[in-house]
Amino acid sequence: MALETAPKGEAPDDKAAREQKAIRELENRLADAYAQDRSPAEVGVAVQSAHSRFAGSTVRDFVPILVERAVRRELEPEEGFETAEVIVSAGGAQAPTEKIATGATAPGLPGRVRSLATDRRSLFVLAGAGMVAAGAAAWAVTRPDAEPVQAAAPVSGAPLTTVSGVVGSEKAAFFDDRRVAEIFAAHGFDVRVKTAGSREISTSIDLDGQAFAFPSSLPAAEKLKREVGVRTQFTPFYSPMAIATFTPIVELLDAAGAVKYDGPAPTLDFSAYIDMVQRGVQWDELAGNTSYPVAKNILVSTTDARTSNSAAMYLAVASYVVNDHAVVRGATAEQHVLPTLQRLFLAQGYTEGSSAGPFEEYLTAGMGATPMTWIYEAQYVSAAVAGRLRPEMVLLYPSPTVLSRHTVVPLTPEGEQVGALLHNDPDLQALAAEHGFRTGDAARFDEVVTEHDVPVTADLVDVVDVPAFETLEHLLDGVAGAY
Repeated sequence: MALETAPKGEAPDDKAAREQKAIRELENRLADAYAQDRSPAEVGVAVQSAHSRFAGSTVRDFVPILVERAVRRELEPEEGFETAEVIVSAGGAQAPTEKIATGATAPGLPGRVRSLATDRRSLFVLAGAGMVAAGAAAWAVTRPDAEPVQAAAPVSGAPLTTVSGVVGSEKAAFFDDRRVAEIFAAHGFDVRVKTAGSREISTSIDLDGQAFAFPSSLPAAEKLKREVGVRTQFTPFYSPMAIATFTPIVELLDAAGAVKYDGPAPTLDFSAYIDMVQRGVQWDELAGNTSYPVAKNILVSTTDARTSNSAAMYLAVASYVVNDHAVVRGATAEQHVLPTLQRLFLAQGYTEGSSAGPFEEYLTAGMGATPMTWIYEAQYVSAAVAGRLRPEMVLLYPSPTVLSRHTVVPLTPEGEQVGALLHNDPDLQALAAEHGFRTGDAARFDEVVTEHDVPVTADLVDVVDVPAFETLEHLLDGVAGAY
């Protein structure tokens, strides 16, 4: 493939778009070329991994060509192939011809080629004769005293094993992350997922052909384990439940005596909130309300209790508060709390089946549509990392809250290996923290929220237990029956 040099004066955004288009075309072309031996996902991982190695280059014209050469060398390795790191200086005399790769030479290549390893699995980046003008960058344009660019992590040359799973929608972005795919590929897996509500995963989704299921709570996982007859599970990360709201809403609730400021983030007194719901208080009835004078009931927006785990977690907190701050146990307690629980859900009107929808509406539609949205803390942190939060957006913790423990239920040996990787691999754990999840690596999560200035409560104290599996099912069925 020959890529035209960008016209003089072309805007950086236009150059970037041209390059991305060329990379997409390259990925499609190579996927077709290697269709008999390599999956499209494997080719895609190789292309994106090679492309990422040029992130620091300032001269971009030949990057797609270099990426193609690197990927072809990776997908068609030769015995004795020697990987190399190419560092090109921003100027200076031409280096003498150096021997690189499998005996090919690159006369006049600026800079130097330093042998790193003989591992045929490593990515190789090469600039051929006449392809790079003096001073152009292959991996990076550096000062003579600059640190060398580090070699990429090994990517297996063997065909990847496809492993399919069903996950809660709040984890879709994590599995879509190219870096996550690369780590799985390095272990020989092409992990492909589809999303569903966590309660759907444990009750109604056809799991035939799936290697693992990854609902967002222990109760959903326990139900699934009973249904499919497995005992193994992994809980690689967790997330407290929280409320996504806005500064004017927090100020109104504070004036009404329902908000406390005991830490970095405000907390909602759930008892005071339930009291307002039971009395049918509307927003425009709050004293001094000029910021949100809307004639609708004070309600937190949730997902559908019939399908979604986040709604089940909301139900768990509400049932605890309504049951005089005690975990619901037994038929009498269930009947006592059900009328309020039904009101909390039915008064909302239409609710979506998974947590991604309501949170996206919060991010895009603003305060008018959803003044308070029940979410996983991870969703808010992930949005902050992605730069999608506006200054008036606030993370509000319910007091009490519950922890949603995201649990992998393996259905095949390959699914068990994926679950073990999610639980044990430090790089996957670190990436989970970047997507907002709390993991065993608490320090990494702290780094993420500190770097992106997300006010989270690090040590949550007022956390309650979820009702027993059977009780939670009874309560969810009781709410579902009222729809």
